Amino acid sequence: MNSFRILILLSALSLFSCNRIANKTKEGLNKGGEIVGESATEFFDGVSEGVDKTLECKIILSDSLLKKGLKTGVYTIDTQNHSNNNKLTLYFIFKTALNAEVIAKAYNKSGLEIGRAKTTIQGQKGDAGYFEFLFDQQTDIGYRNTITID
Repeated sequence: MNSFRILILLSALSLFSCNRIANKTKEGLNKGGEIVGESATEFFDGVSEGVDKTLECKIILSDSLLKKGLKTGVYTIDTQNHSNNNKLTLYFIFKTALNAEVIAKAYNKSGLEIGRAKTTIQGQKGDAGYFEFLFDQQTDIGYRNTITID
């Protein structure tokens, strides 16, 4: 009977040890997975941030528009039913009332003008909104280009 008790005790200890080892292994795998996931996220965030900095254009408002209280916010550059990026959508913030036709001029990395587009912007003091500039379909606004708004 004593040997039976010893056998049951050894079996229970063995099962407990195996279960404990399995839990520790599972915890280790989970921790490893967390580290890999965090590293991958940081990597992709870094790549995304680098791409954003590489792909951005420089938007410059003329002095006369700045004096009239106009500011810019975010912008996007898209295509307009073909392969060239020729549509600029720009967020304007009005510090004073303004109703004016403005011209956007796009310049490539070498400083050469590649296109122009006009649009009318209108807003009251405190207003803000998105306005589109539709360039000729041959205009292809590249990244790191400069766009002036006059």
